[in-house]
Amino acid sequence: MATHSAPSSPGNQLFEAERYYRRASLNRRLPAPLLLATTPFPSLIHKLCNPAQVPFLCTICDLVYPDSKYHTTTSTSVNMASPQQIRTPITDLFKIKHPILLAGMNVAAGPKLAAAVTNAGGLGVIGGVGYTPDMLKEQIAELKEYLVDKNAPFGVDLLLPQVGGSARKTNYDYTKGKLGELVDIIIESGAKLFVSAVGVPPKAVVDKLHANGIVYMNMIGHPKHVQKCLDLGVDIICAQGGEGGGHTGDVPTTVLIPAVVDLCKGHKSPVTGGPVQVIAAGGIHNGQLLAAALMMGAGAVWVGTRFILTDEAGAPNAHKEAVRTAGHDDNIKTLIFTGRPLRVRKNPYIENWETERQQEIKELTAKGVIPYEADLEKLMNSGGDGEGSGSGSDDNASEVDIDDALDQFRPFLMGKAAAVCNEQKPAKAVVDEFVNDAVAWLQKGNKMIAKL
Repeated sequence: MATHSAPSSPGNQLFEAERYYRRASLNRRLPAPLLLATTPFPSLIHKLCNPAQVPFLCTICDLVYPDSKYHTTTSTSVNMASPQQIRTPITDLFKIKHPILLAGMNVAAGPKLAAAVTNAGGLGVIGGVGYTPDMLKEQIAELKEYLVDKNAPFGVDLLLPQVGGSARKTNYDYTKGKLGELVDIIIESGAKLFVSAVGVPPKAVVDKLHANGIVYMNMIGHPKHVQKCLDLGVDIICAQGGEGGGHTGDVPTTVLIPAVVDLCKGHKSPVTGGPVQVIAAGGIHNGQLLAAALMMGAGAVWVGTRFILTDEAGAPNAHKEAVRTAGHDDNIKTLIFTGRPLRVRKNPYIENWETERQQEIKELTAKGVIPYEADLEKLMNSGGDGEGSGSGSDDNASEVDIDDALDQFRPFLMGKAAAVCNEQKPAKAVVDEFVNDAVAWLQKGNKMIAKL
């Protein structure tokens, strides 16, 4: 049996585990995950662990879970937050020092990064596709282990698309009917913020969150979505411009934020009794844009891509490198991975779909089929060689070929800001740089006001 040396980072450990799981999906016909890049693989792999069938899976699980409840390690050192320099209604609401929220990017962010952002004075958020109640409990428990102040605020972000009716036929209940249980866990955990993405939660869920003092924020990508959120009793709207990574719309950030701010005027938060707040997202990667967002009327920023390139991010090395090396024309929005627009790093596989197979995308999504899953199914049925082998008679010889074939199905989510995010730093350094630069720009802007 081959030995497995430890990868260089937790993110790379996760990447190697994903590669194994995908090979296992081919050779043993295990169910393939919905989204290879964004499913919470550490929990998933641990639950699939069966040494009798897959003797070295626990070894990989050891690599993926170096800091989990399954294994004992020493805690990493953390720095306390820098002094507050910018005060907004959002910093007051959550009792945080800086108006910066970590986007709930699932594995690309993770509990360690969420805790690091909270420790640095911002607000860390965990989020993901396909959380089971047990997975969510594990993610929150790990986040809390890293918090300096165990009572510090954090949030949870869930994907809640509409299913059925006039919704996209590719929409899927990522909670698998467990939304009620997930909400109960969020309430019991002490989370201060609940975030709904790609859809809105049921009114009963909003009422339950509010009854327990939890702030409800909804992600939107178009001004037309504002009223639905207001009707539900939203406390904060996070407006993400089309420059953002992951699921995103077409309206640019500089057009969207002022429009949403205007639409929220006069509406009150059921939790605070004050105005409904707006948080800006989409391409925000530095202090200059934090200052600009505040001047457009936002109370804070929601930052994703910049935090992928941090020491604490759970993203595998390949994802971080994809962000670091991206140019201005290197990402694209595509339907092939989820059936709804998803901004990712380009690769030849994605470009082939977008240039040669557009009609196929329309036909598959109209039937409720995720395009990449159709290709993945073909690969699984062929055993990875396109010839329908599946016998596993020469697993070692074909392993590299299978890995190469599977890598094309792995989207690296990132926004347009990836083109100018080139340096990896600790999360605290990113937060401090945002704040210091924003203050400098705000002070510079103040000097432009002429005395009458």
